[in-house]
Amino acid sequence: MTQQETDEQINEEFVVDTEDCEARELAHRERGTARPITVVGNPVLHRECQDVTEFDDKLAALIDDMFASQKAAEGVGLAANQIGVDLKVFVYDCPDDEGVRHTGVVVNPVLDELPADRRVLDESNEGCLSVPTAYAELARPDYAVVRGQDAEGNPIAVQGTGYFARCLQHETDHLYGRLYIDRLSKRDRKDALRQMEEGTPRYEVVPND
Repeated sequence: MTQQETDEQINEEFVVDTEDCEARELAHRERGTARPITVVGNPVLHRECQDVTEFDDKLAALIDDMFASQKAAEGVGLAANQIGVDLKVFVYDCPDDEGVRHTGVVVNPVLDELPADRRVLDESNEGCLSVPTAYAELARPDYAVVRGQDAEGNPIAVQGTGYFARCLQHETDHLYGRLYIDRLSKRDRKDALRQMEEGTPRYEVVPND
């Protein structure tokens, strides 16, 4: 097999999520209804979500609502538990470091374990719609591959670099009950929660009792 054939085989493995982004995102959003965002402390954010087993109209409607909610909150990624739904689904509408827009959905996502030679860490700032107004530096690999299913249940793989890689890792973490602040030191986590307490969200959130 030639190197070109190898590269083509690798490229065919991944979904094309860079075409017709605006039209696809708008179609989801126009069908959906924006919901308020759950915030740190809500139990649904702190446990692993249930696997999706039915790829039906209810799932399609949830995905539409997630795109609408993501846009209303001005986010680049959103997991189902961030709108209170205990299912392993996330949507994204996110640029990579080259400014290329990626738009799509992943159901039942699992991150690939990267080989050592691909684990180049990026220590950029990270934030979260469920920890509004707070940011902290967090080292994550600058390349990520997530595998799962599309809205119809077909197997898919999505790859990302830079900011988009961070998004894929961040949203997958959500569905396993982990917020980005859970990866911080105790001191940095405390600082992020202080930022959240002092700030005012720009979008509707679900108050914790």
